[in-house]
Amino acid sequence: MNKMQLLDGKKTAEDIKSEIAVEVQKIKADGGKVPHLAAVIVGNDGASLTYVGSKVRSCQQIGFESTLVSMPDTISEDELLSKIKELNEDDNLDGFIVQLPLPKHIDEQKILMAIDPNKDVDGFHPANFGKMALEMETFLPATPFGIMQLLERYKVETSGKHTVVIGRSHIVGRPMSILMSRKGYPGDSTVTLTHSRTKNIEEFTKNADIIITALGVPNYLKADMVKDGVVIIDVGITRVPDDSNAKGYVITGDVDFENVSKKSSFITPVPGGVGPMTIAMLLKNTLLAREMRIAKNN
Repeated sequence: MNKMQLLDGKKTAEDIKSEIAVEVQKIKADGGKVPHLAAVIVGNDGASLTYVGSKVRSCQQIGFESTLVSMPDTISEDELLSKIKELNEDDNLDGFIVQLPLPKHIDEQKILMAIDPNKDVDGFHPANFGKMALEMETFLPATPFGIMQLLERYKVETSGKHTVVIGRSHIVGRPMSILMSRKGYPGDSTVTLTHSRTKNIEEFTKNADIIITALGVPNYLKADMVKDGVVIIDVGITRVPDDSNAKGYVITGDVDFENVSKKSSFITPVPGGVGPMTIAMLLKNTLLAREMRIAKNN
């Protein structure tokens, strides 16, 4: 029976933040300007406020400057666009993100398109997505970037492996399928992208060496759907009502962790796996944005 190893995103994210903090100290010591990240939040969605709050705290923790731009959910699309134009032109700012989801009356695609690709530290702009697909240097979307870092830092073998991605979202599934097939490490893997229209999904998952699931369906992936020694990356995060818990809910991933972990060689927990990595990568992208800006100005 293989020995299961936990891919500890919480610990790895803290390691990465410490590495970035050292870089920030160097920048300060050299009299440079520290990286500056802004987050735009529209309305007061509970989950979004929590996310943005932890992004701002992480900035403070590592010595970044951070700005929180809060706007009411009644603002018009034009008002939000003019705010983005302002942030694009702000020389004091290295990168910014617009927290999704946005209110229904605002076209998300239009907003993301308006962000200057050089400040798009979420890596969602088509210009950055295209560069990623062409294996050019760019900002990788934060969650996929975090997954790649986990695989790399735990030395998970990916070359020649069969990776099955479940879910084809533009934020996780699609970019993961591109990154895992790229040349180099981590990558060089043969990728199958499965989704809601895939027939007999277990035929794919049973043959997979690596499974990356981002469905948002609690406990979807069961032990009888995977082979021994599989590597599991669980991106799913769902609040499941639970009266026995003080909060009234538990956070559950896409994977039946208790049973699947017994067959896994590596597995991410939920929570404490991919989630913390996402924020760490946002900070890494902001540092990269600063370096790219300095290189451009010189």
